[in-house]
Amino acid sequence: MSMTQEQKQALVNEAVEAGKNAYCIYSKYVVGACLQTPSGKYIRGCNVENASYGASICAERCAVFSAVAQGEREFDAVAVIGMGGAVPCGMCRQVLNEFNPKMVVLVGDLDGKIVLDTTLDYMLPHAFGPSNLLDLNLKE
Repeated sequence: MSMTQEQKQALVNEAVEAGKNAYCIYSKYVVGACLQTPSGKYIRGCNVENASYGASICAERCAVFSAVAQGEREFDAVAVIGMGGAVPCGMCRQVLNEFNPKMVVLVGDLDGKIVLDTTLDYMLPHAFGPSNLLDLNLKE
């Protein structure tokens, strides 16, 4: 997907807004994310921590799960913001890969400055995805 600089900045700004809802009382590390669908719809997510740390969720996965709950299954781009620039972790890269290995990934700081502009397939080479399961002929 080709995005103008203005479109990229708009998506990062949505991630900044999402970060304002972060529940990060333990780490104090705010992360916001925003997905963009092919129709241009924005779907936000933020990190949500829990006293049982393993029950916490990253902003990117929060956005994906929210999008899926809204019936969305296609994403062209994701923006993620955090202090100094929050690059998606491996688990988030894997979840994003499920929906579009070629999506644009924008990383920004808390002020919305873009610090990295790349693609998911560059960040997660040789990924395991749905196509790896096609030959299994899974049946219920």
